[in-house]
Amino acid sequence: MSQHLQFYIDGQWVNPSSSMTIDVIEPSTEEPFATIALGNEADVARAVAAARAAFPAYAATSRQERLAILRRVLEAYKARHDDFARTISREMGAPITLAQQQQAAKGVAHLTKMIETLERFQFENQRGTLMIAKEPIGVVGMITPWNWPINQIICKVAPALAAGCTMVLKPSEIAPLNALLLAEVMHEAGVPKGVFNLVNGDGPTVGLALARHPDVDMISFTGSTRAGILVAKAAADTVKRVHQELGGKSANIIFEDVDLRRAVEIGLQGCYRNSGQSCNAPSRMFVPSKLQDDVVAIALEAVKTYRVGAPSSHDTVLGPVASRAQFDKVQRLIESGVKEGAGLVAGGLGRPEEFNRGYYVRPTIFADVRQDMSIAQEEIFGPVLSILPYESEEEAIELANDTPYGLAAYVQSNDLARARRVAARMRAGSVYINYPAWNGEAAFGGYKQSGNGREYGEFGLDAFLELKSVVGYEAA
Repeated sequence: MSQHLQFYIDGQWVNPSSSMTIDVIEPSTEEPFATIALGNEADVARAVAAARAAFPAYAATSRQERLAILRRVLEAYKARHDDFARTISREMGAPITLAQQQQAAKGVAHLTKMIETLERFQFENQRGTLMIAKEPIGVVGMITPWNWPINQIICKVAPALAAGCTMVLKPSEIAPLNALLLAEVMHEAGVPKGVFNLVNGDGPTVGLALARHPDVDMISFTGSTRAGILVAKAAADTVKRVHQELGGKSANIIFEDVDLRRAVEIGLQGCYRNSGQSCNAPSRMFVPSKLQDDVVAIALEAVKTYRVGAPSSHDTVLGPVASRAQFDKVQRLIESGVKEGAGLVAGGLGRPEEFNRGYYVRPTIFADVRQDMSIAQEEIFGPVLSILPYESEEEAIELANDTPYGLAAYVQSNDLARARRVAARMRAGSVYINYPAWNGEAAFGGYKQSGNGREYGEFGLDAFLELKSVVGYEAA
């Protein structure tokens, strides 16, 4: 990859309009290991112009032409799978096994699912003399995060390609190198020039320039709720579609009828996966008050198996968090948990004792957490589990929903009727009963301040389409 200091616009690598750069920091060492160019409004304008010029021809392509493009992208991606895994591991700290088996693998999963979706998707629905048509929305600005970087890029790029949209991608400047790899994949796959464009940069400059641009028809944003609000405000003047997947503070309600050890161990695993840096992590574990001591004992035993280590080691379970800013935020919230009176069961402030550098966080567990504590309300985005006791099913539901977020919820019960009843009352976009396998067809997105719109499968494809009613399509 030799284009760190360039952008991919109109089918070629181009020099930026300014000489501004930023270092990419390796979170395990706190040292820079690459430098990328920082774009500005002029670079955004150039990329948007290329996408706008390419849109009419690409929008007119057939289903079969788009399928052929997606299949070529999938094959080119598979050929670079290990490159994606190594890059993601180094730039955002994911353990190499996680990067290979989940981070990079999600790109394959989303591309494969989108090909299956496009093969059967109905773009037209005739109702007597009325034709309802679904058409590509136009030029899409995509702003993506650092925590599951290629996952969030591909779950936007793949449906946009399937819909017939053209796009400008601004990846996170914290983890931008996987996006540059994807640009190489798109070029190798022969994606028509101007259909996919990439401009690196920061949110206040490139991100907001994309959101404001009058020739961008839609913004698809994944990131924090705070940043999502700024993007929506910037987009408002041009009345474009704003599609957002934002923060979360997901509840995991465990009922007394389950295998408690299994429920707690898998719940802890879900909370800690990716060093806790998942927007749908089950970070609030609700347990019956009478069982809290048992839960704490199980969690304390399980946390000892979470080996914190270098991302390059296949033995590592928890790598560092992705940046200094994220490390400081996690430390602040751990400190608040202690000060506000939560019971510190494991972990706590500072790095694990064997590390004197790197953004490593001690895997942490709090018990006796109250609803008014910061660790129960704020998205921590680190390996920190909060255990909250409850007295009744009704109280568990009330506490689980008492959050400004609504991305995901988890329910554990051997009584499926009960689990379904509770799931129906969760104010969340996804509810997972008894730790099911990942399902690429499930609509992903949230209620409340977790965003609007949905991604994955046919729901992700629908997000990039406009509805058109053609009245009088047939003679009456």
